[in-house]
Amino acid sequence: MEHNFDAVVVGAGHAGCEAALALARLSMNTILFTVSVDSIALMPCNPNIGGTSKGHLVREVDALGGEMGKNIDRTFIQSKMLNQSKGPAVHSLRAQADKQAYTQAMRKVLEETDHLTIRQAEVTELLVEGGRITGVRTFTDTIYHCEVCVLCTGTYLNARCITGDISVKTGPNGLQPANYLSSCLERLGIELRRFKTGTPARIDGSTIDFDKMEPQYGDENIVPFSFTNTSEDLQRDQVRCWLTYTNEETHEIIRDNLDRSPLYSGYIKGTGPRYCPSIEDKVVRFADKNRHQVFIEPEGLYTNEMYVGGMSSSLPEDVQEKMYRSVPGLENARIVRNAYAIEYDCINSLELLPSLELKKVKGLFSAGQANGSSGYEEAAAQGLIAGINAARRIQGKNPVIIDRSQGYIGVLIDDLVTKGTNEPYRMMTSRAEYRLLLRQDNADERLTELGYEVGLISEERYLSLKEKLNMIQKEIHRLKHTFAGSNDKVRTLLQKYNSTVLNSGVSLAELIRRPELSYEILDEIDPERPELSEEVREEVNINLKYEGYIKRQLKQVEQFHKLERRKIPSRIDYSDIRSLRLEAIQKLSDIRPESVGQAARISGVSPSDISVLLIYLEQYRKEENKGRM
Repeated sequence: MEHNFDAVVVGAGHAGCEAALALARLSMNTILFTVSVDSIALMPCNPNIGGTSKGHLVREVDALGGEMGKNIDRTFIQSKMLNQSKGPAVHSLRAQADKQAYTQAMRKVLEETDHLTIRQAEVTELLVEGGRITGVRTFTDTIYHCEVCVLCTGTYLNARCITGDISVKTGPNGLQPANYLSSCLERLGIELRRFKTGTPARIDGSTIDFDKMEPQYGDENIVPFSFTNTSEDLQRDQVRCWLTYTNEETHEIIRDNLDRSPLYSGYIKGTGPRYCPSIEDKVVRFADKNRHQVFIEPEGLYTNEMYVGGMSSSLPEDVQEKMYRSVPGLENARIVRNAYAIEYDCINSLELLPSLELKKVKGLFSAGQANGSSGYEEAAAQGLIAGINAARRIQGKNPVIIDRSQGYIGVLIDDLVTKGTNEPYRMMTSRAEYRLLLRQDNADERLTELGYEVGLISEERYLSLKEKLNMIQKEIHRLKHTFAGSNDKVRTLLQKYNSTVLNSGVSLAELIRRPELSYEILDEIDPERPELSEEVREEVNINLKYEGYIKRQLKQVEQFHKLERRKIPSRIDYSDIRSLRLEAIQKLSDIRPESVGQAARISGVSPSDISVLLIYLEQYRKEENKGRM
């Protein structure tokens, strides 16, 4: 049996959902394959969306027209803005999700989307002719012809779950693994890696003594993930999370059983995530610490299951029981689901173009943990970009490439395709050189116009953004040209906030730049202030308070763009370039960077190699111009 579609998406996790929705919303006849329709947008590990740097990704996905932000706004049970004591560059939104509600809500969106078909079936083979994808074959030997295909296989490729010395060939949550695609990819000459991740146990909440733990509350003023929502839209009762700690007894139990840990016995071969280690890893690597944080988080409103954040493990079941019960509040806890590690195959991300298309197979794209990343948010961001670029390939348009100065999405993808990764990649604010410009609050200002040009943002939403930007600029202009004198009212306000009293008039903008003052505080001495939305007021405050730093970073971006604009012809033979070091020749030949900027970020390519390359490119350009004359 055979069927015809414009696009095939393999896998319905967070990457697959965004890829399929992008393709369908751009009018591509799309089929989305999943091993189980009940696992659409499954959250097999932590029950939350967002967090440090990850919240930036979700807001950028929303700004471009993706769905994750809207879906978590529909289904969150606690919301919190992290890092509020620090600067706005690292403020990150995080929300606890009702896992079941999140999955059901996303499935409903998919089912109600035109041009999109959902199919429960395992894809076992990619059909390629002349270096181009032509379709896929399922386990039942049905062929689905297509022009483009997006692989979003998550942690399912040749997956096995491990607890102690027990290993089961299964995907996360006991779901069916994908046992055939790995060998198909290898036949196509695509290099695979073996990675590992893990998840903690789930505990019956009715057996937990919460009196021994510290309650963790959500924010009163809820900040939406989606720019289409307001705080007022999302007011609801929120659940509590809880904080407790491991102790020396916990660590002793772990140390006494390290010989039974598959991580240390050599039973697990895959490389695990450095920035999200198991509790065994924490105890070994941070031997000087006598305790580690443990967050108890509800899995949903209609279940007693609690997620034990910070204690992922692959230790045997009997050790897990002792280990968890040594934690204050968990002395009588009953385990509902054991902690486990999961090993899986993924693509060496250096096989990808910046568009997320495979270099060796035209029309074949890949997104999410299949590319060696970790996390729901990283997956959704890649899925959206892969879906957009797959559609643009069909449309005959140039791919959308977000650069490192435009978004965390650009940093994520550039890191994967330029630097590669030898472990599950996790997004962090420290990876973004221009993070003051790439704040979570201004993601719409940076990316919504691009989403509109692509076709995923409505004209109404785009015009609303333009109006917002206009209001921000008008208010900044007013504040720079409105002056406060040294009268009693101003003096009283400044003294109240321990701010230096004025001897002469200064603009309100100058006062806002003082660390102890803000746009909101000056309300008392600013009778002409217009009525503005909370998000506009926030942008005005940040733009004025950090104006000098922002200008400095914009200059850095100008230098960055100069190297990005120096394109490298695809036909260059790097072995012909004299004075290039051998390692640089090898790395440049393998990765084939599109610009000098990208070449400079490749591990193993030194500044001196870049100088040699620039000289060669200038000579190359002159020779080309001579040939045209």
